[in-house]
Formats: sequence, structure tokens, C-alpha cells
Amino acid sequence: MGFGNWYDENVVPRLIQCACSSPAVSALRDKVVPLASGKVFEIGCGGGLNHEFYDLGKVTSFSGMDPSAKGLQYAREAVAKKGWAADVRQGYGEAIPFEDESFDCVVCTFTLCSVGDQAQTLRELRRILRPGGRLLYAEHGSAPDQRVRNWQGRIEPVWKRLAGGCHLTRPVSSAISAAGFAPLQTGERYAPKTPRWAGWMEWGEAAKAG
Repeated sequence: MGFGNWYDENVVPRLIQCACSSPAVSALRDKVVPLASGKVFEIGCGGGLNHEFYDLGKVTSFSGMDPSAKGLQYAREAVAKKGWAADVRQGYGEAIPFEDESFDCVVCTFTLCSVGDQAQTLRELRRILRPGGRLLYAEHGSAPDQRVRNWQGRIEPVWKRLAGGCHLTRPVSSAISAAGFAPLQTGERYAPKTPRWAGWMEWGEAAKAG
């Protein structure tokens, strides 16, 4: 295993675990994840950071997926702590290993920034949702202010190398709408106590349209 592969598999999951459990990020998880109900699928479940926010009274089954073996280890530990049966698999967002219209709800938190193909991943999320199913999301991405976007563009090439392919310049809500989701409720802001180039957050609930 080369250093790059070792870093991605062993260091990046720990960095993500730390960064994605900050108070600002956890506050957004708390806005979104408790809304999940029915048969739930979580993309990018590695780390298991959302499990404390799920309402067991609303969720009838849980499935998840993540590309990282180390991340899945954390996720399975969180599943065991939660005490529920779950189908947690290794995989990539561009080819989700579940059947069409399998889920009532998809949860996607701080994941679209790092998938290889954002548009294809969103198409896959739409595919596995039943008609009218809901996408719950909280993500960081391209800021509305040009000066901040300029800094995001400068920092992103180095940031991607350090943070497991995380992009700073990707759109969030507009990309979700373009993939065939109708917004139900949304929110956006700069996260407090976070550099603006990394702190533009968008979250919400969208329904599978069509």
C-alpha cells in the first residue's frame, strides 16, 4: 500500500470524524436527521455520526453505505450502540447497491462534497427512492459571495488532497433541484466559528419529483 492509499484509508476517516462532529456541523445534523422516517438509506454513513440523531420511533429499517473500510467500522460500532438491525455496505454513490424505489427516505450529510460524480450520485439517490420519497440533506459548498468563492477556488486543489477529495466549490441545493428533487424546506448560512471558505452550509428536505 502506497502512502497515498494509507493516508486515505487511515488518516482521512479520522480527520473527517473530527471535523464532521464539530458543534456547527452537529447542529445541522440535529435539524435534518430527526426528520427521517420509514425505510431509511444513509449515503456516506461512515463514522456513524448521524446515529444519535435518528428517532427510532419513526425509522422502520436502516441501510447505509460508505466507500471507506475504516469509516464503515465506525458506522457499525454506532449501529451496535444504537441497538438496531441495519444493512451497512461498502460502495460508492455513483453505483448504489440497492434496488429501484427501495426507500422512503434518503439521508445525505456532508457527503456530496467528496463523491466522484455529484450529478450521478444524486441520480442514484433519486433512483432508490420511492415516488414522493424524501431526501434530507445538510452539506457545505460554493458560497454566495464572490470573494469567498475566489478563496474556495484557490484552496480547493490542496484541500482535496488533504481531505479525501472534499470539494469546496460544488453547488448544493441547485444541484439537488437539477437532479429531479422538489424542495420542501431549505436553509442556508455561514457556520459560526468556521472559516468562510469552508463554512457555507445548505440544508433541507426535498421530495422525489415526477
